[in-house]
Amino acid sequence: MWQDVRALNATANGLIALVVLACVASGVWWVSQRPMFTLRSVRVESIYDIELKRVSALTLRAGVIGKFKGNFFTTNLEQVRTAFESVPWVRRATVRREWPDQLIVSIEEHEPLGTWGEDGRLLSVKGDVFTANLAEADDDHPLPAFDGPEGSEKEVLARFGQLRAWFAPVALTPESLSLSSRYAWTVKLDNGMLVALGREQDHDSTHDTMRERVQRLVKVYPQLAARVPEIETIDMRYQNGLALAARGIKISKDGKLLPQPVAKVLASASSATRVPQAALPAKPNTKASTQH
Repeated sequence: MWQDVRALNATANGLIALVVLACVASGVWWVSQRPMFTLRSVRVESIYDIELKRVSALTLRAGVIGKFKGNFFTTNLEQVRTAFESVPWVRRATVRREWPDQLIVSIEEHEPLGTWGEDGRLLSVKGDVFTANLAEADDDHPLPAFDGPEGSEKEVLARFGQLRAWFAPVALTPESLSLSSRYAWTVKLDNGMLVALGREQDHDSTHDTMRERVQRLVKVYPQLAARVPEIETIDMRYQNGLALAARGIKISKDGKLLPQPVAKVLASASSATRVPQAALPAKPNTKASTQH
């Protein structure tokens, strides 16, 4: 080998290159550690150039302090992003460096739509479930209540939007919506009425069973509301009819008044759009149910 001039030259050139690279790396490291590159500030702004409503500088400082370190060159931007996204009300964050000593953090806030479940969590308008101070969420208006199996958040959100449009012709607005573990839907309206809509049986986009049930209710609701005050619950899980419970009526299967506080009456599909005369209220404090 020592007699091979070409091999010796190649080895020498390789060693020189390594030394040069080591010197360059050491120089870069030395420069990067200079005080001028110490992070002086972290600027927070909104991703959409709108004022942040619920994320304050104090909240951010308390939430991210101690979760990342380094200077302009060595700070791990992924760690910074994760730290900011762990702060309540922060949905998404992006981080970039700004020469020579600043980080720019752009934040997207959660926009609450309602509560989720019974553990105090919130559902955003984009279908994200998150944890934050509930008192900060309902400062403008009461929040609708949502519930459903894990992973059904976006499905519940989409159905809520549909129900709002479907009930609009009778000036009713959903206040809560729940999807049971058996995937049965129940909606509470702003007049206090609870409507059981049951399970979605047909997933064909051309045949929406839920929509048909709501449309059937909307069609007869003005007549029901005019004749049966204070309706408490309506069960739409019947193919051609409905069942309801309301205060102020006492009726039997043959239309006669009953002494019991709660009674039921059945009607054929052909009479689903009218209420028997016997169902008219006798006393406002009594309670009964009718089924169509």
